Amino acid sequence: MQIRAEKGKAEKFPCELLILFSFEFPEPLEGPIKNVDLEWKGFISSLMNQGDFKGELFERKLFYTQGAFPAKRVLLTGLGKRGEFDLEKWRGASSKAGQYLRDAGIKQFAFQIKKFDRLAEEELAEAFVAGLLLGVYQYNEYKTLEREKIKEIEEGIILGETAVELKSLNNGVGTGRIIAEAVCGARDLVNGPSNKVTPTLLSEKAQQIAKDHGMELQVLEVSQAEAMGMGAFTAVAKGSQEPGKFIILEHNKNKGFDTIALIGKGITFDSGGISIKPSEGMERMKDDMSGAAAVLAMMQAASRLQIPLHLVGIIPATENLPSGKAYKPGDVLKTLSGQTVEVISTDAEGRLILSDALTYSLRYQPKAIIDLATLTGACVIALGDYVIGLLGNDASLLKRIEEASEKTGEKVWRLPLWDEYFEYLKSDVADFRNVGTRAAGAIIGGIFLSKFVEKIPWVHLDIAGPASIEKERPYIPKGGTGAGVRLLVQFLRDWK
Repeated sequence: MQIRAEKGKAEKFPCELLILFSFEFPEPLEGPIKNVDLEWKGFISSLMNQGDFKGELFERKLFYTQGAFPAKRVLLTGLGKRGEFDLEKWRGASSKAGQYLRDAGIKQFAFQIKKFDRLAEEELAEAFVAGLLLGVYQYNEYKTLEREKIKEIEEGIILGETAVELKSLNNGVGTGRIIAEAVCGARDLVNGPSNKVTPTLLSEKAQQIAKDHGMELQVLEVSQAEAMGMGAFTAVAKGSQEPGKFIILEHNKNKGFDTIALIGKGITFDSGGISIKPSEGMERMKDDMSGAAAVLAMMQAASRLQIPLHLVGIIPATENLPSGKAYKPGDVLKTLSGQTVEVISTDAEGRLILSDALTYSLRYQPKAIIDLATLTGACVIALGDYVIGLLGNDASLLKRIEEASEKTGEKVWRLPLWDEYFEYLKSDVADFRNVGTRAAGAIIGGIFLSKFVEKIPWVHLDIAGPASIEKERPYIPKGGTGAGVRLLVQFLRDWK
């Protein structure tokens, strides 16, 4: 979809369809919708007074203008109660309007943005475009039948009245598009089948990003990782015939900026290994590389947004499969840190490959380390499908993530990392085990990872719940969601 800012007023602009938003009745009309109502001789006011359109959250009604003003049609979309309005509802309403237009086969729309409720045009434009593009996302890569029935909006025009407004709108549109395209890129990877989205494909994606954005890239083969001492990553990777890749992508290398390490779990298919999972639902285990997809997306977005940070994206990528070379319960692995781990379950492979990635990140002496991983089913039990588990060793860093969460609507919830939980991981034959008991599973996963970051400020985001969903939400379709991308891009934008 092409989206551009153009000078014009809603009531005077010729277009196929005009989008108008309204708060719930009896809130008075204001801004563009008020001006259109005056031009339309009170038609919208009459609708609302009669109860034919109430302005309830995400309510939508389409009307033909019959030549009353230049737009051929108007889509009224509700914002709900004014006192409850925020950017999250704005993104949702934008998404719902876009979905209505797409499904109706409408190819072009216009919409005028005016600042309101202390929200400036640029902020509103960014959230509108992000919500719209995320809401109309479709994954049709492998569908071959009836492709002609796939509907898409072709053009959106954001209207402003002054040169100052247009500058702000263009900035907001550009930022919203960059962020939405990053999220959609992550969704494509998560939705892709595991016979296509392999560690090799992830390394090729990283190579393309490096080429397009002038980044440094290093891809270690399993033999190289083994020679370096990555006993945990290597053990998992050896169970698959699909070659594992240890990917390191650097943005703004040697430019004097603060260094942030971003680490994404890249298990492109997780059978559980020797500790094999039940067959029911195993097809969803292609989403176990959601953390890796998010890191690739963030690196791309950071470059396009010209974020002044030295970012190191690290992706340990491999499948987790049973074979004659697969690691086994009872094995003891020596990690890159030198610490040893007794394997209790090969289905707790994510923390193993992340342990070596966390240790590897220390060589960059980062100001902060953040990892994203579909780490534990226990986090889904604890927090559900819509909330990211937040754990870490630095209160200030945790607070920064929570502040970014408030801005983006990607919900996080802090879980404790108390020393007592380490008792669950004590081993008789190694420094510790890779799993504990069923109790506090998400926290135990975080405790395990904490043993590999030394004293560097670190945050672990368990995205097992929201990484892929079965029931769509306002601007998040069913399937891969791109969880964590908007959250951490905002975090990086706010870094000072």
